[in-house]
Amino acid sequence: MDVYLHSAGTVLPGPPVDIPTLAKRFGLPSVWEQWVDSFIDTPVRHYSVDLDSGETRFSLTDLATTAGERALAAAGTAPDRIDLIVMGTSSPDMLMPATVNVVADRLGVDDVATYQLQSGCAGAVQALDVARRLLRSGEHRTALVLGADSCARHLDLTVDVSALPPGEQVNGVLFGDGAGAAVLGTKPGDNGIALRWTRVRCVGRGREPGQTLNWFGAADRHVDRPAAVEDYQAVQEAVPPLAAATLDEVLDALDWDRGELDYVLPPQLSGRMTDAILARLDVPDAREVSCVRETGNTGNALPFFQLERLLPHMITGDRAVGVAIESSKWIKAGYALEKVGP
Repeated sequence: MDVYLHSAGTVLPGPPVDIPTLAKRFGLPSVWEQWVDSFIDTPVRHYSVDLDSGETRFSLTDLATTAGERALAAAGTAPDRIDLIVMGTSSPDMLMPATVNVVADRLGVDDVATYQLQSGCAGAVQALDVARRLLRSGEHRTALVLGADSCARHLDLTVDVSALPPGEQVNGVLFGDGAGAAVLGTKPGDNGIALRWTRVRCVGRGREPGQTLNWFGAADRHVDRPAAVEDYQAVQEAVPPLAAATLDEVLDALDWDRGELDYVLPPQLSGRMTDAILARLDVPDAREVSCVRETGNTGNALPFFQLERLLPHMITGDRAVGVAIESSKWIKAGYALEKVGP
């Protein structure tokens, strides 16, 4: 049974925050700005928290609900048509109840199968993979797939950022907040875009994590360990070859030739990393679909921002491959789309 991608919807919280604004807010020198520009090259990001007051303006549930509403509206699908919801996130509002179930309640969806996947940058593709497999089983007909993250919960607005090691500083400029959603179904719909393939593989055996997010409970909430740490050098070295391997695996599985690829949706860790990954993917004839320089790295939301940009431009016969790489314990994920409809 074929599975089709009907729509995508996204949301960003608040106004864009640029590097000079961050530097001013945390009292950082101009040399820090220069380092971020040359090393990261992600000009803006969006936060769910107000940097001046510290007030949280949007919960992850707020963002995911809005993205879901927009995806449903774009697909012309009423909430009561949904019989499956899958969500990927690394930053749920709480451990229980799962954010996906609160979002379902907000959307007015009830008596449906729901799944929440605890994952980083690969979580959106993991959610697409789970939804595709369940739809292909014939047990479900219409799925809402969500990807959302909020790094705002890890921003300590009282900390002296200049005293932090680079592995902790980098998270504050790499990541922003956002949510995305897509509607999938077993009928072609108006778009006629088939989700031909999804693939997810953990390849972290014997490898140290590239990123760590700690959870704190009542017993250890005062333990002196950082909430978020990233080994950016390890990420720089590992992600491009993992992305290239993932692209090759998807193309091989579908027996697609590199020259037949019309669009490529690369991993979006940062602006600088995107350029390095594209060079490694070696698909010069495929059009790049990127957004990280305009949105910041929104984690599990980011593939949906790419899809939202892609869908209006696909014409019958077009083929696209998306790749996501998660550095926490090294997960490579990919998916393929083909326009088969009008």
